[in-house]
Amino acid sequence: MNKILIATGNFGKYKELMEVLEELPFKFVSLNDENIEGDVEEDGETYESNAILKAEFFGRKVNLPTIADDSGILVEALAGELGVKTRRWGAGADASDEEWLNFFLHRLAFEKNRQAEFVSVVAFYRPEQETLTFRGECKGLILSEPEVDLEPGIPLSSVFLPEGKDKVFSSLDKHEKNEISHRGKAIKQCHDYLLKHFL
Repeated sequence: MNKILIATGNFGKYKELMEVLEELPFKFVSLNDENIEGDVEEDGETYESNAILKAEFFGRKVNLPTIADDSGILVEALAGELGVKTRRWGAGADASDEEWLNFFLHRLAFEKNRQAEFVSVVAFYRPEQETLTFRGECKGLILSEPEVDLEPGIPLSSVFLPEGKDKVFSSLDKHEKNEISHRGKAIKQCHDYLLKHFL
């Protein structure tokens, strides 16, 4: 059975990726499973470049096909501030989920425009082959406070209300969420590629 590495240390992202991938006949492993340490500097200017950086960095360490994700949010009222820098923005990458979200909501407290768009790019690396990317997007609104408890690693899912829904991401069941979410759309494209070309 082919082994594929999921190259993220973020449990929330890992969980969402695996919700789509788990039905495939591959052995998916995490960085912890493979005892992989170290990190890569995410200094790319696009989601694509950062996702590729991560997939190739970790994939080459263990010579395994590797999936990595880079994602962020674009907020109209904070134009140019987030995007590829989302988790490093504001309270910073070392802040807890609660600290990061509190800073974010405080910045938006007096903004009437709550429009936002999530973007995710999934990269699939295979040794000796070109790394592929798959992109997903989802528009919605930022609520003024969390609707549910924060999910580890993905705090924005508690305040992001996707277009056409009356519940935030974290309140949707996994199938409904993965059909419309940025990461769900991106990893579904990767899922379909693996099913067609990698069995």
